[in-house]
Amino acid sequence: MALSYKVRFWEIRERPGRRSRFQVRWTVSGREWSESFAAYALAESRHAKLLTAAREGEPFDEATGLPASELRAIKQRTTWYDLVHEYIDQRWERTPGNTRRTLADAFATVTPALVQPGKTFAEPRVLRRALYSWAFNKNAWAREPDEEWRSALDWMRRNSLPVGALADADVLRRALDALGRKLDGKVASAKTARRKRSAFSEVLNTAVEKGYFAQNPLHGIKWSPPQVNEEVDPASVPNPAQITRLLDAVAGLPGRGPHLVAFFGCMYFAAMRPAEVIHLRIEQCHLPKSGWGMLNLSGGVVTAGKEWTDDGSVYEVHSLKRRAATATRPVPIPPQFVRMLTAHIERFGVEPDGRLFRNREGNYVEASAYGLTWARARKHALTRMELDSGLAKRPYDLRHAGISFWLYSGVDPAECARRAGQSIEVLFRFYAKFLDGVREQANRLIEQSMEEWDRVSRGVTPSAGPDLDRK
Repeated sequence: MALSYKVRFWEIRERPGRRSRFQVRWTVSGREWSESFAAYALAESRHAKLLTAAREGEPFDEATGLPASELRAIKQRTTWYDLVHEYIDQRWERTPGNTRRTLADAFATVTPALVQPGKTFAEPRVLRRALYSWAFNKNAWAREPDEEWRSALDWMRRNSLPVGALADADVLRRALDALGRKLDGKVASAKTARRKRSAFSEVLNTAVEKGYFAQNPLHGIKWSPPQVNEEVDPASVPNPAQITRLLDAVAGLPGRGPHLVAFFGCMYFAAMRPAEVIHLRIEQCHLPKSGWGMLNLSGGVVTAGKEWTDDGSVYEVHSLKRRAATATRPVPIPPQFVRMLTAHIERFGVEPDGRLFRNREGNYVEASAYGLTWARARKHALTRMELDSGLAKRPYDLRHAGISFWLYSGVDPAECARRAGQSIEVLFRFYAKFLDGVREQANRLIEQSMEEWDRVSRGVTPSAGPDLDRK
């Protein structure tokens, strides 16, 4: 919306013989606009209103000729449901399938909260499914929704709040509270709440660009995501001896077990995300006969769902998380893991496209498949007490174990974050309990250095030995 203060007015013009004979005329940045009225009094009133807006310093819209306040009033009759529908339509072509699904989830969560006061749909799960699977999925618009969904969507169209209502702080807080809850009413994770709030805010930013608001109404709202502990629990993180037991158990399982030993090894020894392991190719691997090797990671395979992709594929290949499309991340790997990957390649070979890991059909390894294998390995490798404690409950805990072992070994946290492909802020937030040991180790080193310098300041050389303390 382009606004201008270059506004000029003419006197009211009378055009005899016309049904609306009295015409109000003005220009905005040189472009002429006019409105016609049957009665002079009406034209005079309109002329005075426009003139007052200009004299009070209000800008006019170059596209419509209207004062900004009038344009916002017109636009604010649009409902929240219509605004999100338009947002999805405009953004769809430049959005990856996985992001489309994430946005639909966020909007299906918040939209039922932005309805007329006292209104509640009788079947909230049906409404949410209709919003998620049809209203906010452009791929589904080519077909009509079934009767159950159509009823829910018609109800939403009738009861959705106008966009202008979102300027009310109470309405916004109600929306934010909804973003912090699951459908069953339980508290959502802080990460999920923040992600959905970001999507909500982005639509409001778009509303500002379209002239619905002068500024994003969320900016004046104080809100914190649900207080959910995001720190990695040390009780769930296996130590190196337990890792060895678990990987040996995977190797001993029938079927796909042996093929997945190195797969899980990637998560532990290189702290890779599952999507990065699935994407790993032979050209990314430097595996010398002795010493440390290197993995040069360049992306990951994400399960988006065929309903959300343009070609109907279940998977999408993405760049590294929060990195440019061409970015890479080199991760050094220890000799024992070099030998593990080398043995895997010698035994199982690679796919024509270079992938190290695949299912029986040669396709991408599915989360359900490697998750089932991991669950079986836990039962074989862990004691009853370890199982009950939730130790290594998820394959992703191998990544946590790898990062925590680096920290325990004294690796600089910044280097740990770089190898893991995350920010130092995220590392400190998720691994605070493990960083306590790093701090203690750092404190001991600092204290030792201070003692040595204290000896030097007293004229005693450090090489004099422990008897110096008695002098």
